[in-house]
Amino acid sequence: MEIFGITSQAFFGQLLLGLINGSFYAILSLGLAIIFGLLNIINFAHGAQYMVGAFVAWMGFTYFGISYWVSLLLSPLVVGVVAVLIERTMLRHLYKLDHLYGLLLTFGLALITEGVFKNIFGVSGESYEVPELLSGGVNLGFMFLPIYRGWIVVAALSVCMVTWYVIERTSLGATLRAATQRPDLVQALGINVPVLVTTTYAAGAALAAFAGVLAAPVMQVNPVMGSNLIIVVFAVVVIGGMGSILGSIVTGLGLGIIEGLTKVVYPEASAVVIFVIMVLVLLVKPAGLFGKQA
Repeated sequence: MEIFGITSQAFFGQLLLGLINGSFYAILSLGLAIIFGLLNIINFAHGAQYMVGAFVAWMGFTYFGISYWVSLLLSPLVVGVVAVLIERTMLRHLYKLDHLYGLLLTFGLALITEGVFKNIFGVSGESYEVPELLSGGVNLGFMFLPIYRGWIVVAALSVCMVTWYVIERTSLGATLRAATQRPDLVQALGINVPVLVTTTYAAGAALAAFAGVLAAPVMQVNPVMGSNLIIVVFAVVVIGGMGSILGSIVTGLGLGIIEGLTKVVYPEASAVVIFVIMVLVLLVKPAGLFGKQA
């Protein structure tokens, strides 16, 4: 059986690849949306935090024998702690300034982080083995499904939906949103607003690190893995709507699938299709598909 002139296995293989890429887009854009939506900071260091998360997992396994499953918790924790230091020493001075200042600061931090890791590890990349429990694959008849790639989709979607639920449907999420919009009132209720703000930035960075651990077994762990991805993720956030949690999740998955299908129909356009969609969306709805006009 052929679809668009190629075998069904090749077609569904590209569809799976698009869904996997979409899972990374979703979880990374979710972290960006949380930080921008709640803190008004355009976090250009997000790609570097994704890369550091992958390297923490790789170094933990290579030097200390730390398993993949422990790294799923350890890497976000390590990157989150570093994010706390960044927020408390630098970012908190920029909240009342123009977005450009936060962008420039985080962009500089990303360049410094990438440069340090290049100097230590080079750019050739390091391999990270798939955990034994998730090795192998399953023949579904119409395609062969590698178990680990299926796990990426399940894990990313689970984290995205839990995060959305916490922010949009719980009292904690309501407090976070209130603390960013009317910090004076929230502070008057006895809630420590600076701690909430710091925790929010750390949580967004931890999501990037979690995505980095997921990516480590399927991509080369190298210092430029974040910078290669962050521009696309920013496009996803813009299309979904800056600061929109649900928009980041839905748009990330959808654009990943569109990108995968484009590789089947017109491979030459797969590298730019997301940016073409971004231009079209901004022409029709400048605030993004799920965003609200200022």
